[in-house]
Amino acid sequence: MRQICSPDKVWEAIYILDILFRNQSTIKPTTIHADTQGQNLPVFGLAYLLGVELMPRIRNWKDLKLYRPSRETTYQHIDSLFGDNVVDWDLIKTHWQDLLQVVISIQEGKVLPSMLLRKLSTYSRKNHLYQAFHALGTVVRTAFLLTFISDVKLREVIHRSTNKVEQYNAFEDWIAFASGGTIYENAYEEQEKRIKYTGVIANCVMLDNTVEISAALNRLAQEGLVATIDELAALSPYQTRHIKRFGNYELDLTAVPVPITDDLTFAIEPPDEPGVIEADRDALPQMGMEPPVG
Repeated sequence: MRQICSPDKVWEAIYILDILFRNQSTIKPTTIHADTQGQNLPVFGLAYLLGVELMPRIRNWKDLKLYRPSRETTYQHIDSLFGDNVVDWDLIKTHWQDLLQVVISIQEGKVLPSMLLRKLSTYSRKNHLYQAFHALGTVVRTAFLLTFISDVKLREVIHRSTNKVEQYNAFEDWIAFASGGTIYENAYEEQEKRIKYTGVIANCVMLDNTVEISAALNRLAQEGLVATIDELAALSPYQTRHIKRFGNYELDLTAVPVPITDDLTFAIEPPDEPGVIEADRDALPQMGMEPPVG
């Protein structure tokens, strides 16, 4: 996946969708995991129309507002969660075609989500299109929060996925130890180089770790010690204790690399009861919302 540079002290959510639309790999993800700063109401609304599932791990989600579909709607057990907040369906209906036109422009590559969100948020109180995305976001985020509260499996999926992201970020921070990991260059191109070069080194270390771990597992299997699937699941390519960050490095550029063989030579026995936790997809907010009837 592609990494991007975002200005310091800027809410991460504005740039989070750019990752998908700058992605040039063969992997085309449709779900984004992030922390609290990776979400806000306009981003939830825009992500919904783009067919992207935004699944953030939100800190202090109890402080967020939930919106009723109408003032007359009440709930027996959870009514106190909503307060007086009501979805502005009229605003969504009025600007529905404008919202779809924006989405088409993004999908055709004419504009990045961050460019749109930055421009719209400049005069957010006066910009009706921004307010329409905000109103749509109240619907989508309310549905997400209600599902998040009621679905234990979904919370575990989000928690595990976000932990993986944080582990990788910590791994890159360990690699980019020079200058405390701070990028002092003001030029965007130089900033992007620093991030890309760190990513290249991180991938090299992960590849080497994978090869070494695979070789160790194969040697153990030859001795009759076959790792279980639970033991394999606990392994990580983000190992750093065996790596020497400081000192002199001697590189022999004439040496021919040994062919990489990271395949395991033993069969992995599947668990009796799969331990993979999957969210109940039927319980998630559906992406096929019909346009308002006018």
